Amino acid sequence: MTETEWRILESQEAYRNPYLSVEKVRMATPARPQGAEWTVVRRKKGCSVAPLTVDGRFVLIREERIPVEATMWCFPAGQVDDDGAPGEEVLRENVLRELREESGYELGPGGELIPLGFYYPSPGFTDETTHLFLAKGVVPSPKGVAYDENEAILGTRTVTPQELRVMIANGELVDANSLSLYARMAALNLFQQG
Repeated sequence: MTETEWRILESQEAYRNPYLSVEKVRMATPARPQGAEWTVVRRKKGCSVAPLTVDGRFVLIREERIPVEATMWCFPAGQVDDDGAPGEEVLRENVLRELREESGYELGPGGELIPLGFYYPSPGFTDETTHLFLAKGVVPSPKGVAYDENEAILGTRTVTPQELRVMIANGELVDANSLSLYARMAALNLFQQG
C-alpha cells in the first residue's frame, strides 16, 4: 500500500459540537490494509502567533485552561473560522484577529506576518493542524483586547527571547503551540536566542 491508500472503511459519529466531533472509525492503512479501529477527534484548523514587538520582545498571554486545570503563559492562538480548507488569506485574517483580541497588539507600520508552516498538536487522537506565524513589529492596538466569551485571559506580559528560553527550560511555558512556535522560529534563526 502507498500513502494514498489510507481510507476509511467504516465511520460512526459518537459526538459533535460546534468545535469538534468524535468518530469511531475503521481505517485501512499502509501497514494494515484490513483496517484498524480508532477513535478520532475531528477539529477545525488552529492558528497560533508569536508576537514580537518593535523592540524585540515577545508578547505572552496568561490564560486559564480548564482541561488541564491550570493557568498558563502562552502565545495567542485559536481555531480558524472557516469550515473548508482555509486559504492563506483566511489564515492571515484569523491569526491577526486572535493576536488583537487576545493580546491587545496588532501589526504596526512596517510590521510583517510571517507564515511558519503547520504542525499536528496530537496526531494520536486528533486530525487537528495548527498553523504557526511570527508577527514582527507588533504594537499595542488602540482597540485593546476583545476576549471571546469562552476565554479567561488574565493579562499579558512581554519577555525577551532569552527570558522566553528560560521560561521553557524551567517548565513555565508548557503548551504545545508555544513550544512549537519557539522550535520553528529557532530552527529558522528568526530571532536572537541569547
